[in-house]
Amino acid sequence: MEKTPKQGSNASLFPSTGIGSRFSNLNKSFKYSLRSLLTSCSKEEFYKAFSSFSNTEKELLHRLFLQVITSLHENLEDGFETVCLQTQAGATLDAVEEIVEEQDLDVLFSDRSNIMDVAENLSMAKKNEIQHLKHMVQLGEEHNQMLRTRLQLLREGNQVLSGASQAVEKFKSMNVNYGANSGDGIHDV
Repeated sequence: MEKTPKQGSNASLFPSTGIGSRFSNLNKSFKYSLRSLLTSCSKEEFYKAFSSFSNTEKELLHRLFLQVITSLHENLEDGFETVCLQTQAGATLDAVEEIVEEQDLDVLFSDRSNIMDVAENLSMAKKNEIQHLKHMVQLGEEHNQMLRTRLQLLREGNQVLSGASQAVEKFKSMNVNYGANSGDGIHDV
């Protein structure tokens, strides 16, 4: 035979497994808040409020007050639990708790500032690398220009040397021709 839970009992509305600590804390906080709000009136304060009544009437009114407060407690707790079930607050808070636990275990998520720092550092490193490559290209272009200039100077020097060698050859040929002609003239004299 199954026992039916009493009204106001959590056993009827929430399974014993699957209640996360966040929902449990919410439920406890609600009940503590409710209790402190509804029991803030002491017996002496209650009697003082009904000072014109007899002691027997005050006692009966106080018992009635306690019954109303107890019933109100149960009704509010049941209403809260019903709203939590309808809105799936327990499941939602359990999902939040699971996500928070996953994030705590996830090194990358738990330290977002480090991720942003890494992204900034990577970006800066890439910018520096681009600047370095631009500088290397500029140095390469300057080196190529220097080689072109030297090549041009060598070509011009070659032309000068070629012209000088042509002049030497011409001088040699003139000298040979002069010697040949001079030799003829010596014999003629």
